[in-house]
Amino acid sequence: METVPRGAEFLEWLARWHGSLRPASLRGEVIAAAGGAGHVAVVVVDLLVGFCREGPLASARVGALGAPAARFLREARASGIPHCLIVGDAHPPDSPEFAAFPPHCIRGTREAEVIPDLTGLPFFAETTYVPKGSLGVGHERALFEWQEAHPNVSHWIVIGDCTDLCVYQAAMHLRLQANARGLARSVWVPAALVETYDLPPATARELGALPHDGDLLHRLFLYHMALNGIAVVSELQP
Repeated sequence: METVPRGAEFLEWLARWHGSLRPASLRGEVIAAAGGAGHVAVVVVDLLVGFCREGPLASARVGALGAPAARFLREARASGIPHCLIVGDAHPPDSPEFAAFPPHCIRGTREAEVIPDLTGLPFFAETTYVPKGSLGVGHERALFEWQEAHPNVSHWIVIGDCTDLCVYQAAMHLRLQANARGLARSVWVPAALVETYDLPPATARELGALPHDGDLLHRLFLYHMALNGIAVVSELQP
């Protein structure tokens, strides 16, 4: 009797796990658990022109996050959440990261600009911009200083791109930082508001790049975040 290969069995389980993610209530679960909206911050990762609209790393999958992300930020604002951090790549022209990825989102260029879906929000000027020079915003002093100035923030919501790259790094930094310091902190990732790019093997060969299965890596890294105690839900409803 043939058995399902172990890897295939896990991938089938992973698909079912992803499909079974439940929604959560922004007000009824996140804000209530935090003890008030003032204890909640939203981190928007890399919703930039260079990932959403144009440039070598632009992806239609990621670009589709623009409208729902803007809608969620309006809902968060209406719910009383005062804190929103916009995290974005702002690389120097000679960034070492360009050995792994094509030059992208160089500071001062259009690619490094936040997408119009967000800059058009009436409260955008009240958000906090945190530029980063790598996949991991946790290495940026600006984030550390903001956290030090806002010690009352105990619940974090992370949205944006890419699920397996900068979103993963941001969420894991917040989770592991809390673990290391013994802090009571919750980190939430709504699957409907994060995404990653897709690069099939045939296309990758033509480009001389490594392939990247968007569907698989999206699910796998959501699961890995959940495995580490991050609250991964299908969406955060008002």
